[in-house]
Amino acid sequence: MTRLSRFNVVSLTFGFAFLYLPILLIMVYSFNESRLVTVWGGFSAKWYGALFADERFLNAAWVTLYVAFCSATIATVLGTMAAYALVRGGRFRGRTLFSGMIYAPLVMPEVITGLSLLLLFIAIGLDRGGFTIILAHATFCMCYVSVVVSSRLTTFDRSLEEAALDLGATGWQAFRLVTLPIIAPAVLSGWLLGFTLSLDDLVIASFVTGPGATTLPMRIFSEVRLGVSPKINALSTILIALVAIGVITASLATKRKSG
Repeated sequence: MTRLSRFNVVSLTFGFAFLYLPILLIMVYSFNESRLVTVWGGFSAKWYGALFADERFLNAAWVTLYVAFCSATIATVLGTMAAYALVRGGRFRGRTLFSGMIYAPLVMPEVITGLSLLLLFIAIGLDRGGFTIILAHATFCMCYVSVVVSSRLTTFDRSLEEAALDLGATGWQAFRLVTLPIIAPAVLSGWLLGFTLSLDDLVIASFVTGPGATTLPMRIFSEVRLGVSPKINALSTILIALVAIGVITASLATKRKSG
């Protein structure tokens, strides 16, 4: 059994403290009575009530969830199709250009992506709003879905598809009844990844948004620029709790399935 040295223990302690201590402080000060976020004024949950009474945050949360769901769904469909074309399409003409266009958003700075999409929407006369945010998020989420699904298709046993074709199934039936159920975990993982990336995005949404289409990260950023409000701490605590519940649920489900 390998023992950790004192240096490793100290390094890990400082590293985890640097990462998680600010999160813990946000959670503690979300129950602060005082309006000043750095001065403890007693225990109170009033900022949670103030948060749920603020329609600006509620509207921003609804826009964020709607945009994330739509963009992740579009990105999953297009990303799965792109992955299937790359893995199963062979050496078709333009394959290098096609793969480069698929994977370019992975390394492209978000500022460049947001600015280019903004200029595109202006050039074609498309009014900016929730629809343009969905298009923009689907554009950069598609490449992540494609990477996840491609990795699963690469290790897929094609003899299963060939057996279905030999039994009289068409190509679409073989994909729908054999391939898709097997790669479904990868497709679902790609959808969840796209959903998470859309929820977290600030830069691209700031470029392509319009009136009445403010996402939650944009609302938080605009509020923080005017000064950190205790409502931000309450909102952050709720998001942390939702993420923690999701991670614990996924871990328990995985452990139960493997057991």
